[in-house]
Amino acid sequence: MKDHAQDVRYEPDERPPLPLTIGLGLQYATLTVAGIVLTPAILVGAAGGEEAYLAWAVFAALVVSGVTTVIQSARIGRLGSGYLLLMGSSGAFLAVCVAALERGGGGLMASLIIVSSLCQFILAAKLSLFRKIFTPTVAGTVLMLIPVTLGPIIFRKLNDVPAEAAPSAAPVTAGLTLALMAILSMRAGGAWRLWAGALGMVAGCTFGGLFYGIYDTRRVLEADWIGFPQLAWPGLDFGFGPDFWALLPAFVLVTLVGALDTIGDGIAIQRISWRRPRAIDFQSIQGALTADSLGNLLSGLTGTVPNTTYAASIAVADITRVAARVVGICVGVIFVTLAFLPKLVAVIVAIPGPVVAAYLIVLVASLFILGLRVLMHDGLDYRKGFAVGIAFWLGIAFQLEWIYPELLQGAWSDLLGNSMTVGGMTVIVLTQFVELTGPRPRRLKTELTLANLAKIDSFLSDFASRGKRGEEMTDRLRAVGEEMLLTLTRPQDEGTAPAGRHLLLVARNDGDAVELEFAATTDDSNLEDQLALLGEQTTGPPVETEVSLRLLRHYASSVRHQQFHDTDVITVRVGPAASM
Repeated sequence: MKDHAQDVRYEPDERPPLPLTIGLGLQYATLTVAGIVLTPAILVGAAGGEEAYLAWAVFAALVVSGVTTVIQSARIGRLGSGYLLLMGSSGAFLAVCVAALERGGGGLMASLIIVSSLCQFILAAKLSLFRKIFTPTVAGTVLMLIPVTLGPIIFRKLNDVPAEAAPSAAPVTAGLTLALMAILSMRAGGAWRLWAGALGMVAGCTFGGLFYGIYDTRRVLEADWIGFPQLAWPGLDFGFGPDFWALLPAFVLVTLVGALDTIGDGIAIQRISWRRPRAIDFQSIQGALTADSLGNLLSGLTGTVPNTTYAASIAVADITRVAARVVGICVGVIFVTLAFLPKLVAVIVAIPGPVVAAYLIVLVASLFILGLRVLMHDGLDYRKGFAVGIAFWLGIAFQLEWIYPELLQGAWSDLLGNSMTVGGMTVIVLTQFVELTGPRPRRLKTELTLANLAKIDSFLSDFASRGKRGEEMTDRLRAVGEEMLLTLTRPQDEGTAPAGRHLLLVARNDGDAVELEFAATTDDSNLEDQLALLGEQTTGPPVETEVSLRLLRHYASSVRHQQFHDTDVITVRVGPAASM
C-alpha cells in the first residue's frame, strides 16, 4: 500500500517557487487571521472593555502570532519546531481571561498569563520526564476531538448571514464552496489541487456577494489602508491578591491543555511532512512547546489573549502536500504586516460565514484522519483502544452537554465543556491506570560503558529467571541488552563514555513479551530511523554498526526511539520467537 506521505511535494527543508510560497502564505493567513482577530474581539466585548483596548488587543495578537509563527517554522536554536506550524489566538483561554478581566482588569489577566506560561516552559524543558503522560495515544485522541470542539463554531458559521439575506443564501453558498473544494481536492492534480481551498473560498465569496449580497463590502470600504492603534497597554498587576490565586489554577490547567494540543499538532505535522516515514522528533516537539510558551509570555506582556498552534495549518499541508517551512515564515510575515493594514484585515474578516464553515469542514475532516494515523502508527492494542474509545465518547458527550448538564454549571461547565480537555484528561487517566497497575518493573542504573556489559547481562538473566522465562527468551533478552549497549557506546572512543554519562535500564513484563527501556544522554542519531533504512543502504555506516542493528531488529519485536534535548529513551519490545 502506498503511503500518503510519499505524495509530499515539498518537504520542510525544500523551497517552493516564490509565487507558490506567497500564494500558500496568503491562503493560510486567510484561513487563520479571522480566529486571531475575533478571539480578542470576543474577549474584550464580553468583558465590556473599551474600544481603544480592543484595537490594541487585536494589533498585539497579530504581531505576537506573526513573530511566534516565524520562530515556530524557522526553529531558532531550541525555539520552534522547524515545521509548518502556525500560531494564533487561543479560544480555550476565553473563559478564564474574561473572568480575570472582570475581576481585576487587563493587568491581572496579563500577570496570570505570564505566570502560567512559565509552567509550559518547564514542561518543554523536561518533557522527557512526562513522556509516559503525553504520549502519541493522547495526542492522537486530542487531534480526533479537535473537530468535535470546533463543531459548534462551524455550524454557527453555516448560518452566519445578514438577517435580510434570502433563506437560500447560506446553504447554497456553503454547498457551492464545499462542492468545489471537494472536487478539486479529490480529482484535480498539480496546481489545481494546491489551490483548492483558495479557489473554493474565492468562488464562494464571489457567488455570495453577487447573488445574495452577503459579503460585507461596507466593512472593507470603511477600514483605513494603513494604521497603528492607540497605545492602550493594560500594564501588569503582580500584587498577588486573592483573585490572582483563585484564578491561577484554571490558567495553569488551560495552559497544560494547550500544551497537549501543541504536542498533538507537533506529532501530526511531522507525520505528513516527509516522503519517507521518520521517527517522531521529540526535540522538535520540545521546540514547539517552547515557542508556544514564548507566545503566551509575549501575549501576557502585551496584554492580549494567549496563543497556540493552529491545527488548521496541518490540514492545509495535508491537502496541498506542501510542508516547506519557508511557507510558515511567509505566513508569519503576513500576520505582522496585516497588523498595520486594517483594510486587508477587513477583506479577510468580511468573508461570509457559510464560506468559512465549508472550508473548516474540509479541514476538520482531514484532522480526524490525521488523529487516526497517529494512533495506528503508535500501535493500538486492546487497552489503548479501550482508553481512546472511552475518551472520545466522553469528550463528545460533555461537549454536547449530554451528561448531567444540570449539575455542570459555572466553572465546571467552562472546564468540562471542551471535548479536548475531557478526552485528553480521560485518556491520560486510563493509560496511567494501566501503567500503575501493571507488573512492577525492575531497574538498573549504571555507567554507560562496555565494561558494564556483564552487569547488564546478569540483570537481564536474573529478570528472566524471576519471570520464569524459558532459555530461548532469556537468550533474546541478553542479546538485545548486548546489542543496545554496543550501539549506545559505539560513538565514544574505545567504548568509553564521558564522565557522568549513565544508563538507566528498566525491564517490565507484558504478557508473553518483555519491554526494555534504555534511557541515556542524547546522541545525534535516531536508532528507529537507522533500522528503517537498513534495507535501503548501499553505502553508509561501518559494517559492524549495521550488523548490530540487524541483530537488534532480529531479536526485537519493535524498537521506538524518543530523542529529547537531555535524554535518549529507546524502548525495545522483545517477544517469543513464535510472535516475531
